[in-house]
Amino acid sequence: MNSVRTVVMAFDFGLRQIGVAVGNRETRTAQALTTLSARDGTPRWEEIRALLDQWKPGLLLVGLPLHMDGDESCLSQRARRFSRRLEGRFSIAVDFVDERLTSYEAKTLLAEQGRRGSYKEAPADALAAQLILETWLSAEREP
Repeated sequence: MNSVRTVVMAFDFGLRQIGVAVGNRETRTAQALTTLSARDGTPRWEEIRALLDQWKPGLLLVGLPLHMDGDESCLSQRARRFSRRLEGRFSIAVDFVDERLTSYEAKTLLAEQGRRGSYKEAPADALAAQLILETWLSAEREP
């Protein structure tokens, strides 16, 4: 498998912050990268371009925020819009991952490590993106 198809990048979409993680389909590993600032869900696209140029992913994942009953939320529609813009701007396929409870899980993991992660602190968002990617990797069939 060529390296471009091996690399996957995930986004934990938010209106003020967007967490980013990168992973490898062959090794089935993921790591939190960074958290990008956003204004009403719009990132600085040049920052995303720089990450894409650096990592060269073959697939992008966007966490889809659903209600606990599985219904879509208002934020789900915003995440879908963000994904359409990603795909349109960068011509890289985008897939969705159910992200229910990933932010909560990220904050819990950080607290267990003695660190505080909140929606205002970058580590929770990047870690949430890593958890989204790990969820996808665990569900994907072997490459």
